Amino acid sequence: MQISPGAKQTIQIVLALAIGIAGVRAAYILYERRVSKIEQAKSQPPALNPDYYVIPKKLYPYDLKSARQLTKQPVWVKEGYRYTYYRYDQARHRVDFAHEDGLLLPIEQLEIKDVITAVAPSAPDLRQVMAVFVKDGNSYAFPIGSAQGSDYRIYSDEILYIQDPHELYKHWPLEVWEAIEKHEVKPGMNELQADFAIGMGVPERQSDPAVKTVNYPNGGKPLSITYRDGRAADIKPGPGQ
Repeated sequence: MQISPGAKQTIQIVLALAIGIAGVRAAYILYERRVSKIEQAKSQPPALNPDYYVIPKKLYPYDLKSARQLTKQPVWVKEGYRYTYYRYDQARHRVDFAHEDGLLLPIEQLEIKDVITAVAPSAPDLRQVMAVFVKDGNSYAFPIGSAQGSDYRIYSDEILYIQDPHELYKHWPLEVWEAIEKHEVKPGMNELQADFAIGMGVPERQSDPAVKTVNYPNGGKPLSITYRDGRAADIKPGPGQ
């Protein structure tokens, strides 16, 4: 059957329209999918900081015997320049509370040799629970709790890690750990990383939740760090420097 030129032209026009409509529909479907993906991404919460997934082990000590679990492995100081240690006379089993010998350093590794109790002159009715360690050939002790009668309150889990922080936070970049080992804070570091590097900090009052300023004693070299969205943005000498 022979198709007339007019019918052939009509068929071509219909086919062209059908192809055009199909193309428009395909483009619209792709557009809808793209918009849907964008909206879905907006509705999803931001990725959580990997640090939130780190759950350090705890000993939960409740008396002198359980606190001596600290002697079973190395420990690391959580917040440097916060906890005072005193000279310990092993022969006399006596802590010299009259003289503060120093402050534990940021992420300082210690080998706890014993856990004892001692009475400080400032609180004669309360026994201090003390962790004994050796440094530079001398014995020292620092408080990790208190005891009154048979009632012990031991907070070593808040003071010490019993796992190597390098392993706990091995997801941190090498340059961050290098800065921590040098006790330096670099722009972009978060607050926990700064704590590891220069010890405890005291936050200032602030009204903007995205901005936080923290002052660090830093072992006599005070620093003031302003964090923006959780990252160090402004690092300068602190008050008194």
